[in-house]
Amino acid sequence: MSSLFHELKRRNVLKVGAAYVVLSWLLAQVAEMAAETFAAPGWVMKMLVTLLALGLPLALFFAWAFELTPEGLKKEKDVDRSKSITHETGRKLDFTIIAVLVLALGYFTFDKFMQDPERVTTTTQTAEDTVPSPLEKSIAVLPFVNMSDDPANEYFSDGISEEILNSLAKVRGLKVAGRTSSFAFKGKNLDLRQIGQTLGVEHILEGSVRKAGTKVRITAQLIKVDDGFHLWSESYDRELTDIFAIQDEIATAILVQLKAYLIGEEPPLVSTARTDSQAYDFYLLAKQRLYERSRLPLEAAVDLLDKAIAIDPDYAPAHAQRGIVALLLSDNSYGTIPNVIAEKQAKNHLDHALRLDPQLAEAWAGLGLYHTNRPAEQERGIEVLEKALAINPNLINAANWLQKAYIETNQPAAALELLEQIIQRDPLYKPGFMNLVMTYGLMGRLDDAIALRDKTQPFMPGDPTLALVESMISFNRGDTSAGLKHAETALRLNPNDSAYRIYYSLGLGATHQYEKLAGEGYRGWKIKGLRNLGRTEEASILAYQIAAEGDLQRFFTFLNAADRSDELIFYLEERWADLQAFERDFPSSGYWGYPQMTDIALAYRRAGQAEKFNDAMMRLRRAHDSLISQGIDNRYFWMIEAAYYALADQQAKALEFLAAAIDGGVITSSRISDDLPFFKDLEGIAEYESIQSRMIEHLKHERAQLGLEPRSG
Repeated sequence: MSSLFHELKRRNVLKVGAAYVVLSWLLAQVAEMAAETFAAPGWVMKMLVTLLALGLPLALFFAWAFELTPEGLKKEKDVDRSKSITHETGRKLDFTIIAVLVLALGYFTFDKFMQDPERVTTTTQTAEDTVPSPLEKSIAVLPFVNMSDDPANEYFSDGISEEILNSLAKVRGLKVAGRTSSFAFKGKNLDLRQIGQTLGVEHILEGSVRKAGTKVRITAQLIKVDDGFHLWSESYDRELTDIFAIQDEIATAILVQLKAYLIGEEPPLVSTARTDSQAYDFYLLAKQRLYERSRLPLEAAVDLLDKAIAIDPDYAPAHAQRGIVALLLSDNSYGTIPNVIAEKQAKNHLDHALRLDPQLAEAWAGLGLYHTNRPAEQERGIEVLEKALAINPNLINAANWLQKAYIETNQPAAALELLEQIIQRDPLYKPGFMNLVMTYGLMGRLDDAIALRDKTQPFMPGDPTLALVESMISFNRGDTSAGLKHAETALRLNPNDSAYRIYYSLGLGATHQYEKLAGEGYRGWKIKGLRNLGRTEEASILAYQIAAEGDLQRFFTFLNAADRSDELIFYLEERWADLQAFERDFPSSGYWGYPQMTDIALAYRRAGQAEKFNDAMMRLRRAHDSLISQGIDNRYFWMIEAAYYALADQQAKALEFLAAAIDGGVITSSRISDDLPFFKDLEGIAEYESIQSRMIEHLKHERAQLGLEPRSG
């Protein structure tokens, strides 16, 4: 053994091995830095390390079998021992090893102490902390690029991206950016760091899809946002019949990559619902139509989903989406189907979907929307929507429907919290953005509304949502003319959305453009236009129609303003045994107080029914106190508060809140009591008449801003 060791030393085998190892380590460090700089795929470093490892035995073999001589490289057995120069070669190797070690030490010192201090801090924290920060447990799935020859196949690549996103969203503890925000970067060649910062994620999945005939190639790569390093990449060539397996395989591979330092547990097995490939094709195409939220694309989605169901009657996701689109096509939403028929269609499909798959989140979400759209079923809607989100927290539409249900059940604080969570997960989700701006404004947080607008505005150039948001902010400032102008712009860009027409109607009514309001206003608002034009019979017919559809607020307001409070009491008592039963079906909702109960209290006061009047006032005060405790603070609420105190014969408080509402920008008819008869007993009081005069001056100013003639009546 000693003679073998002596021979290894003589032939410099050990020194060659040492030099090779040190040089290989230094080469690997430099290569790793270069790979990060150029965002090289992960396999590049793996291949380099493998080649270096394989090279070590070859280097040792050549050191043993060959010797470097003045005449060149010769086999060791052919060299005369008396003329061997292995000793000189050994000394050169010593110097080489020392030089490489000095370079390695220099690199180590630079890497650990001379780099950006933030990098050093991050590295130290990563080594010391066992629990990663919440921001690290995050990913955005960008829409895969359509590489097919046919541009019409884009729906397919979008659908694949979305299905992978949905699979990842079901992993507990992993934040997945919402579809709307991720897809907002489609076709935009932006820096990944900017996308990651906007979406609040640390990782991005991107890829491409090439579909040709019955074959598909999908390429996916997982990228770390802060340094652009590719953690994983893979390509899949499959028959379209295997599309579900590909989706599951990609999602599972990503979870495996994230497991070690993000999820901290064994990644779950991903399994999506299977169906016929053609049925799935129709389903994906229909889902893209659903996102457009207007009548014609929704009707096209119905046809596509019906085709998918005809091919596979047991495909639960298609039934779930078919139920949702039926609700969206009702005449209360984006379509023309009578609401009763739309609800029946929806319920049948949603129930069938849940029989096929009791854990299908989309079906639970659709069922929640069904219940929240029905009077007296809000609590059931909340229960069902919360179940849907427990299964899949990434269902942003379900979260938006849930916050709406919270509003309808007098829970604005819960709605605000949920809206902020929606925007955190999906910052470019337009309904969430719009509703959060509105909520901030109605809670007296206009600065927060403006800040959110400013943050989101760069990503929505020319979008009608921005015009509507500007309208909301202007109305909350009391700038009625600007609010109306922005609402007109929004409605012109999106004429079929009822929310846009509501704000347009608000501006028309406030500026006394009653002809336009009666002709172009939203249904409930038309009543005010018709009444102020003296077309009382038409207003009465419309009021009864919308009451039959569940809008009692404007119906009750019309009856009291028309001095027909006895009809209000008859309508109320014919349908509800008492006010408790009425409140159960129509609780206080929104951010504006409890106007229905305010009108009921006025009607009973006029009728001299003290006991029922006191019951209504008790329920009204309880609802308002709840809203105040949750942070409601806006001019519309102050007006209903003023009405309460006027009914309670507390004139000072009534005038205080009325002044706050009017000076905050509320404009009623020429006489406040014509619209709101609660204040009739205040007429003649000097302070009330001063408030009335200030409102008229504001009306004149706003009409002048619109180029309209002055008007005091």
